[in-house]
Amino acid sequence: MPTPWESLRTRLRSAPPTLYQLGPPPAGLLRSPAAAAGCSVCRGPVRPGFARCYQCGRHDLLGHGVLADAVVPVSYAIKGTAFADDLWRYKSYPAPGASARTPVLALLLAFLNDHGPCVWRHAAMPPPDRLAVVPTGCGRPGPHPLLRLVSPYLRPPLTSLAIRPGRQGRDLDLSRFRAGQVPAGASVLLLDDSWVSGASAQSAAAALKLAGASHVAIVVLGRHINPADPSAGALIAGAAPARYDPSTCAVHEAGISTGGYLPGHELKSVITLFRSLPEIAPAQSFGRQIGGCGGRHSPGSLTRAARGPRRGPKLEW
Repeated sequence: MPTPWESLRTRLRSAPPTLYQLGPPPAGLLRSPAAAAGCSVCRGPVRPGFARCYQCGRHDLLGHGVLADAVVPVSYAIKGTAFADDLWRYKSYPAPGASARTPVLALLLAFLNDHGPCVWRHAAMPPPDRLAVVPTGCGRPGPHPLLRLVSPYLRPPLTSLAIRPGRQGRDLDLSRFRAGQVPAGASVLLLDDSWVSGASAQSAAAALKLAGASHVAIVVLGRHINPADPSAGALIAGAAPARYDPSTCAVHEAGISTGGYLPGHELKSVITLFRSLPEIAPAQSFGRQIGGCGGRHSPGSLTRAARGPRRGPKLEW
């Protein structure tokens, strides 16, 4: 009888090959910028001879000391590909794509289970005791769709982040977000769905640190890549769509055990999300398809399966 985590991975492995999952950087990435396959911070395109992309270099100049301790993208989200489309459809307003939400949730939960230890080690932090999600900058009403999607399944208490009026922008802004209560010395897992320039995510990390957090690790589902960017040519040339691989991640190190970091017996409510999804359906079925979000993302608009058990336990580290 497969464990719940094995069942979840089976679902991901039965999906079409749409991911451009990142593995660890080539040896010597930080020591030899000319050989870099991507930015040493966000793994995005870099100009020859540079270790970091322009945006991450600028962030360090403007926010040194309050930026995230680690940025870990799960996959590249190459513009025009199926995975990039899913990251848009799962939160499209006012009619999000139900069929996109389920793979997004499955991927994030599986990655956190399989590679949480890699992320915490890379950030030089203990397992997180707080959770936060990078807010949307487009004025969408209600909670961020990613927060609504994952919060029923992650136990760390939520630290809210809210954008201050008039602070929207494309550059790093240490005052863009107002953080809720953060215990002094907290370690925060900060989630984001897409990284383009990283300004919003790093502004959120800065807000958390300025509010009292000692460590912030960003896990981002898709590092956006624009094929029209001349500096992206090398990354795209070496990228091929594949299925989820639980054995590797962007910061994976040999000897770091993966899997089993989140208690699988608490995953039953997640497995119920995966019945009858034709685009990823394997031979067996596991549960009920997520329903449409509908409306204006009102608090009661997700199905009971998506919201999880009312008083049941959540996943924890």
